[in-house]
Amino acid sequence: MKPFLRQTLDRQLLRLHELDSLLSASDVVSDLARFRDLTREHAEASVVAGHYTQLTSREADLISAEGMLQEARNDPEMAAMAEEEIAAAKADIAQLDEALQLMLIPKDPDDVRAAFIEIRAGTGGDESALFAGDLFRMYTRFAERNRWQTEIISESPSELGGYKEVVLRIDGPTDAHGVGVYGKLRFESGGHRVQRVPATETQGRIHTSACTVAVLPEPDEAVAIQINPADLRIDTYR
Repeated sequence: MKPFLRQTLDRQLLRLHELDSLLSASDVVSDLARFRDLTREHAEASVVAGHYTQLTSREADLISAEGMLQEARNDPEMAAMAEEEIAAAKADIAQLDEALQLMLIPKDPDDVRAAFIEIRAGTGGDESALFAGDLFRMYTRFAERNRWQTEIISESPSELGGYKEVVLRIDGPTDAHGVGVYGKLRFESGGHRVQRVPATETQGRIHTSACTVAVLPEPDEAVAIQINPADLRIDTYR
């Protein structure tokens, strides 16, 4: 690992200890917005620190195994064990090194948030609505596979079992790289098109249908805004 990356990881460990102290402070606990932001940062830093701890541990194991190999020149069985440990340690180090480099890539702050998915049927009539239903089931099953929670916010079903429009909220924990639901689904936004023989077609002809998908991060709870009457200017016209 490059020295500047290791220095960055060392700073992450220091920041994690700092966050531990901040999250136990009474003034932070009483400030819900700050407490939520620091808790989110702590979760991300904990994942990075865990991987970095594993990396340093495996590096120590590698050094120990290499020393054992040097001492076991006249002991084939011990030498074979040392070589196996060296190979395993090198493989683990390479995997952890790659994972940590990915974790250190700057992320969009919204990547950790829950997501709203809005699916709208476009051109194609009833077939487009059926395609919207297919997309809805695809996203819900993907959420189930990742053990995410789903909730239908609004829906406008079609007569044939599809959707003219449906809005879905998906929430779940971040992965090992600190990426949440929105970070994984954000690039689904845009137009989606399918060419197939629809269930509504009796002549076997291929139709093209389209839907639009919008993926939005869930915003923070609305904060009440206090307006000083002295700051207002009110004009009356007759």
